Amino acid sequence: MILTILLFALTGLFLTAGGAYLAVLGGSAFYLFSGVILLVSTVMLFRRKSAVLWLYAALVFATLGWAVNEAGFDFWTLAPRLDIIPPLGLLLLLPFVSRKLTASKVALLPLALSILCTLGVAGYAITQDPQDIAGSLPSVAQQGEPVTPGDTAEAAAGDWPAYGRTQFGDRFSPLTQITPANVKNLKVAWTFRTHDLKTANDPGEITDEVTPIKIRDTLYLCTPHQILFALDPATGKQKWKFDPKIKYNPSFQHMTCRGVSYAETPAVTPVAAEADNTAAATDAPAAPAAPADDCTARIFLPTNDGRLIALNADTGELCHGFANNGALDLSDGMPMKRDGFYEPTSPPVVTKKAVIISGAVTDNYSTHEPSGVTRAFDVRTGKLLWAFDAGNPDPNELPSATHQYVANSPNSWITASYDAGLNQIYIPTGVATPDIWGGNRTPQQEKYASGILALDADTGKQVWFYQTVHHDLWDMDIPSQPSLVDIRQKDGTVIPALYAPAKTGNIFVLDRRNGNLIVPAPETPVPQGAAPGDHVTPTQPYSQLTFRPKERLKDSDMWGGTMFDQMVCRIMFKRLRYDGPFTPPSLQGSLIFPGNLGMFEWGGLAVDPVRQVAFANPIAIPFVSTLIPRGPGNPAHPDPKAGPSGSESGVQPQYGTPYGVDLHAFLSPLGIPCKQPGWGYVAGIDLKTNKIIWMHRNGTTYDSSPLPLPFKVGIPSLGGPLITAGGVAFLTSTADYYIRAYDVTTGKQLWQDRLPAGGQSTPMTYETNGRQFVVSADGGHGSFGTRLGDYITAYALPEKTQH
Repeated sequence: MILTILLFALTGLFLTAGGAYLAVLGGSAFYLFSGVILLVSTVMLFRRKSAVLWLYAALVFATLGWAVNEAGFDFWTLAPRLDIIPPLGLLLLLPFVSRKLTASKVALLPLALSILCTLGVAGYAITQDPQDIAGSLPSVAQQGEPVTPGDTAEAAAGDWPAYGRTQFGDRFSPLTQITPANVKNLKVAWTFRTHDLKTANDPGEITDEVTPIKIRDTLYLCTPHQILFALDPATGKQKWKFDPKIKYNPSFQHMTCRGVSYAETPAVTPVAAEADNTAAATDAPAAPAAPADDCTARIFLPTNDGRLIALNADTGELCHGFANNGALDLSDGMPMKRDGFYEPTSPPVVTKKAVIISGAVTDNYSTHEPSGVTRAFDVRTGKLLWAFDAGNPDPNELPSATHQYVANSPNSWITASYDAGLNQIYIPTGVATPDIWGGNRTPQQEKYASGILALDADTGKQVWFYQTVHHDLWDMDIPSQPSLVDIRQKDGTVIPALYAPAKTGNIFVLDRRNGNLIVPAPETPVPQGAAPGDHVTPTQPYSQLTFRPKERLKDSDMWGGTMFDQMVCRIMFKRLRYDGPFTPPSLQGSLIFPGNLGMFEWGGLAVDPVRQVAFANPIAIPFVSTLIPRGPGNPAHPDPKAGPSGSESGVQPQYGTPYGVDLHAFLSPLGIPCKQPGWGYVAGIDLKTNKIIWMHRNGTTYDSSPLPLPFKVGIPSLGGPLITAGGVAFLTSTADYYIRAYDVTTGKQLWQDRLPAGGQSTPMTYETNGRQFVVSADGGHGSFGTRLGDYITAYALPEKTQH
């Protein structure tokens, strides 16, 4: 009895105090109400008044009504509203309490009924999912005459020769051996251990995000420290490896390699090489006649210490005719050359003439960092052919004795797409760093920020540019490789389209010939009132194909593991500035939703260009952005000997601006998202109508809760999907350690298997010796908090059940 009284008293005090504060802030008064009733109940329990049973029954019924009114019949949103008050009511029904309150069993009935009603509502709610969208994507037969994908000739059916299989970035394989009917039979075919693991000298952001490539009889992949492996695709046995021995330290923001690129460079005569270089860029300095190639097929490996290395694809030896004995120094022409500030983390685009590369620049460190320039180099010799430096009024100006690239030009940190037929490269651009302050950006730095830039691949000249966020103060860049898809219209014509998923949740659909919108994206008013010295634009483009939240968050959308931390989250929400999407960063602290992590990240879409459908894995995690004025402990300039910040979250200095910034996910005191689930989904899109046809929560709490319970709340993912002509899509990337297969038509999960570590990567598939394999890199993600490892896992059907 004493313990029960103590529990009632403490719960009542906490809910009363916190509820009063929340009510003053304009939030729900129910926490205050329930706290007061609990305190009254405590007094009645102490006095052993049987009327407490009636009073508490009324409180349970009131709690149930309040919970259903706010949350509907979504079990996971109901749970934190019902996990304290009804269980305390159960204590009152226990004999050691109830015997001391009344001799009449009839007095227990109202409270028992209230708890039974609560259990009934919870039982019904667990069978419902109000967030689920059911539907079926069309089949090829329903679509009419199939479209022949424009990248069909780029890859043999059984190969995966580029990051997105082809440079169209569709992550689509025409293989059909694995189907919805037999995918349940997939088994591990082989596992390869790279033995490349986190060291004491690594930053927190060490990640294994690689998508391997496969050409004929070899699989190529890189590790977080950019060690390149060549494997036998049938057995996973190592053929060779190359270690670039990168220079790094814990101050680097990234330690990752998303992939490598492949190019075939048949031997040419010096005369032919010279002519080839001249044709590549008529206004760029012509490369000297190339020596006889020592690599007729080569792998291009970007390294986080700012190099691009060319290797013989057959042997792993350096291609000595490329740049400086096989290695190109990407710091040439940069306004600063300190290790860690410029990190190419994604594979370059390769054309017949050029290798074209961009790179990540340290976020939110200072206003004097390397340029985000995109450059094209001769694919054989490494000679600079052209540059596009977005911060320069003449973006094609090449470095010279009197000119360097412009500091803090908007960069592109993810792989671009390439249409060989149009000879255009499509570059997803970011914003001039620092990301969260724009008061001192130049008009030129704003011109090409946060959008899609189309360039002529031979000259680097602009073809078109479309900006997806104006004056970006939220790091809402285009985070993934655009997908190029040829879409058949109702009149039979085919439009070469580009699909660009953005962190905002918008998917911008453009005609890739000219950048004209195919799906409307009207300019829409957004919140105003930037911090002193900055500004926001009146409007932002809102694509009509979007996963962007339809409504603003409310305090009733806040969540927690219990009623206690849910109340705290509601208090935190009410204390922040939040006016909907594009709420400006502020000194008060602003809630940013979609958050800085984005609704889409670097994984992008997977597109079946024949069925004209797409598979997506959007996420929904709010962030908090708080500007920190300069003052004691927040100097305006860095220590000259200091390295980068070593992180993209937490306190970021933003040297050279009036403010630092504190960036972090909006989490409860227990470390779980304050926004109610789901936090991660899978979704199917009909590309002929540009409509979302189905969407389901994806992933469980198995690896992120104190107890390994697989509650399917829908959890965040970092990585991308794979789609096949067999009608099956694959996805790893969630915060629980699984690879999953889905029916493309309905999104139904068909199969899953436990991974040995976090799978924050994008899987790929290929065929060898008549057998289809699906391969995943399972090495985890430091800042995402998943288990680190060094595994490459290949799945296949048992040979007797392949057909």
